[in-house]
Amino acid sequence: MKNFLVHNEEIQKEMCAAIGVDCVEDLFKQIPEKARMQKLDLPEGLSEMETQKRIKSLAKKNKTDYVSFLGGGCYNKFVPACISQIAQRFEFNTAYTPYQPEISQGTLQVMYEFQTMMCRLTGMDVANATVYDAATACAEAVLMSVRIKKIDRVLVANTLNSEYKKVVKTYTDANGIEVEWFDKLPESTADYSCVLIQTPDFYGEIVDVKPVDTLLVICTDVSALSILKPVECDIMVGDVQTLGIPMSFGGPGAGFMACKEKYMRQLPGRLAGRTVDAEGNQAFTLTIQTREQHIKREKATSNICSNQALIGLCAAVYLSVMGEKGFKQAGYLSAKQAHKLSEKLAAKGVKTLNKKFFNEFVIEVKDASETLAKLKKAGIIGGIKLDDNKILAAATEMISDEDIEKYAACI
Repeated sequence: MKNFLVHNEEIQKEMCAAIGVDCVEDLFKQIPEKARMQKLDLPEGLSEMETQKRIKSLAKKNKTDYVSFLGGGCYNKFVPACISQIAQRFEFNTAYTPYQPEISQGTLQVMYEFQTMMCRLTGMDVANATVYDAATACAEAVLMSVRIKKIDRVLVANTLNSEYKKVVKTYTDANGIEVEWFDKLPESTADYSCVLIQTPDFYGEIVDVKPVDTLLVICTDVSALSILKPVECDIMVGDVQTLGIPMSFGGPGAGFMACKEKYMRQLPGRLAGRTVDAEGNQAFTLTIQTREQHIKREKATSNICSNQALIGLCAAVYLSVMGEKGFKQAGYLSAKQAHKLSEKLAAKGVKTLNKKFFNEFVIEVKDASETLAKLKKAGIIGGIKLDDNKILAAATEMISDEDIEKYAACI
């Protein structure tokens, strides 16, 4: 902080005089008093040593030894210890927004490799270097479809993640786009810009996606693509939280978008490209820059001004260290443990409502709140309560056979 110079009273007076006010408070006269934030009720400041002690005492109140069967878009996956170590290497300590390629080669190369990995997983031609999250990716895909088809109507499946639905609604309302939520796809979809379907959907069901006569947008769980064949579509979106990002990271993930090559110039988010420099050496740079930082706002494909380069880096490292075999094994174990739990519960008379699922499913119980409370008392976070009688439960490779036995014993 040596380069930080605080504005002392003398400097503040000089600045106020330059803009024609007597004091800083005059800048806020136009804001009604009742709308202003009052004095914050904060305790007295502590020294660094006192703060550390206080934080440690608070941290001890956290209960971190629960077995988690949570899902619904955020999953407890195994995170190799090397990921954080590699992500902190100096090669990646470059600008978060890598405008200057000559000092951002590490970040740009990772973005390029991440895009390549996403294309291989999704079977698509082009992928971007992340957007904020899967919810944003869904909303951006809807806007992208409207730009391509020039029709302000879209069809979205009701089984889309409830959080994603909220973001889609916010985006479309602001842009005057009509959204029709469907349970059963109509015979003709030609009057819509796109059909957006999530598979596996929010309830874990693997959806049989039928061909449509408009753009098809698929939202998917990227880890499911370890053992499931990707659906043929025009645009594919999702989240990469399951690729080496802990549930507690604070986002918790990053969204990806991939599409067919002919729609590449409508794809929002950053795209890193590979080329050669003046000396013929391999070099990486941002390409097809159609974001609001580079062109007029109204012509930009997206007005979101940042991506999730750090999480994209972690995802690329995860896929690299796991390898194709390890990635498939993690997906297989997740599905195996989920189906084993479903079978154990079925033996106790608890019905699974899914016809086919990857690693997440809905169970029907007499009292969801009572069941989850009983599981929590046994050290298990049993899933997400959907209503009075339904729970959404997920299993990953982190779930052991003992955990499954314990879960079933509490039902």
